[in-house]
Amino acid sequence: MGHRKTHAPKHGSLAYLPRKRAKKPVARIRYWPKIKSDSPKLLGFSAFKAGMTYVFTIEDRKRSPHFGKEVVKAATILETPPILVCGMRTYTKTPYGLKNISEAWMTEPPAILDRSLVLPENFNTEVMLEKIQQNLDVTSAIRVITATQPSQTSLSKKKPEVCEIQIGGGTIQQQFEYAKQLLGKTVTPEEVFKEGQYIDIGGVTVGKGFQGPVKRWGVTILQHKGRKTKRGIATLGPWNPHHLMYSIPRAGQMGYHQRIEFNKRILKIGKDGKEVTVKGGYIRYGEVKGPYILIEGSIPGTEKRQIRLRVPARPPTEIPEAAPQITYISLDSPQGK
Repeated sequence: MGHRKTHAPKHGSLAYLPRKRAKKPVARIRYWPKIKSDSPKLLGFSAFKAGMTYVFTIEDRKRSPHFGKEVVKAATILETPPILVCGMRTYTKTPYGLKNISEAWMTEPPAILDRSLVLPENFNTEVMLEKIQQNLDVTSAIRVITATQPSQTSLSKKKPEVCEIQIGGGTIQQQFEYAKQLLGKTVTPEEVFKEGQYIDIGGVTVGKGFQGPVKRWGVTILQHKGRKTKRGIATLGPWNPHHLMYSIPRAGQMGYHQRIEFNKRILKIGKDGKEVTVKGGYIRYGEVKGPYILIEGSIPGTEKRQIRLRVPARPPTEIPEAAPQITYISLDSPQGK
């Protein structure tokens, strides 16, 4: 007789219940951290996930046993075409959360924006900005309305993703002037982040559809002579409480959940995607054409999916000052070509 496992609690955190499908394939960012900075800056960016490779870097974390040595790390490539700032919105604090006061749009938004929004033919930007200026004394947050430019990537889609990014640092007046100066212009990733920095990443995980409790919760497969079911659970719970408890592992949706991952390190910010495009292109994505960000480790979501980047909400205490030193980026074909 082999060893019989007697204790097998279910896996999977209950902190993420309910495990239901995300509303949209783009992550929502519900919290923007406050930053200590004299001058205002954007607190986030949008990118598209291209794929993964591996890199050799010199370990620069002093507490690591490999400090100063060359180590191999998995890395994710995000394509980051410049985002277009097409508008701005101001918010005031109420007992029920932030409430929108007013907004201003660029005078002539690009025609491609009609794919995402129904917009009037032209805006009276001056009047809109004047209204925002008058309400600055009650304004507590200023966000810019940005649109991605998928036409500059290998993606086949033309519809831009529109999302808000908060401005942090400086005073509200400075933030307003900064947003006004950005209106109608594009922003590149190096204007927001720098190499070696830690960032938070929001994405929607790979969908796996409706799955049973063995795959979804990691419960033990019952013995083959068991009655009724093998890939289920032995009991649905006690007599009391009478109802079925939420913590019982059941079948249901797995994947396509929204997740925010904290403290992912930027290894490199580049302008030419050919530097990181593997031979034959990334599977299900193709070539990286323009600017890109190389991130240490993996991130949620499938290829082509939009990823939201944000300045860290709880950054690590010890951050190496210099950018990481990359000695080699693997461009070997993942298809064996």
